[in-house]
Amino acid sequence: METWDWLLYFLMPIAAFFYASVGHGGASSYLMILALIGFAPEEIRPSALILNMFVSIISFLNYRKSGVFPLKLFLSLVVFSIPAAYLGGTILLDAGIYKRVLGILLLFPVMRFAGIFPISDKEKIDQKWWMAPILGVLIGLLSGMIGIGGGIILSPIILMLGWAGVKETAALSALFIFLNSVAGFLGASVFHIELTTQLWIILPLTVAGGALGAYLGAKKFSPQLLKYLLAFVLLFAAVKLIIG
Repeated sequence: METWDWLLYFLMPIAAFFYASVGHGGASSYLMILALIGFAPEEIRPSALILNMFVSIISFLNYRKSGVFPLKLFLSLVVFSIPAAYLGGTILLDAGIYKRVLGILLLFPVMRFAGIFPISDKEKIDQKWWMAPILGVLIGLLSGMIGIGGGIILSPIILMLGWAGVKETAALSALFIFLNSVAGFLGASVFHIELTTQLWIILPLTVAGGALGAYLGAKKFSPQLLKYLLAFVLLFAAVKLIIG
């Protein structure tokens, strides 16, 4: 077995563990790992979305009873994000542009894990009827194009605006990620998708890591030191992808 294979099987479950612990699916890390190892964009995006579906739904099932689910906010986002994610999935970016956009998006989880994004305990900006739909369309389109669920962008914004608490945001983001991942994958299926055989080995390992992270995260598990370490690794990868 190649050294890269061992690294892949080791890193994917770890990424799933940390992302699921805060209600995310982990697609941005899966994309980063696959891109740095040398997978082609046409393999990277569908593979990451499949892993994202499993981990995000597990996160949602663990977080859904942690607080009052913000159903109205969720619906106003997801009704618009799903068709946008499908549309984004039908767009295949140039490999160079793809890696740079991914590098920029990685800065969001870096700031999230490093605790740079502020968390407001009260609503800072009133929710106007048009805000969530616009947010849903923009995040959905970008999610489908890159191969993420959008939670790395959505949850920091919701927390900064004070539209939901930490646990409620985690539950909302997890279900948002799952549905957008499904829509993005269906959109990407208009291309001839070739899934690597390694995916079927990575999948159960990643799901196991995500399940453990989601369970511990929902039980107030907060490994701050390790999250800072993950933020550092993601920052290094983001810079590498942006610079090329």
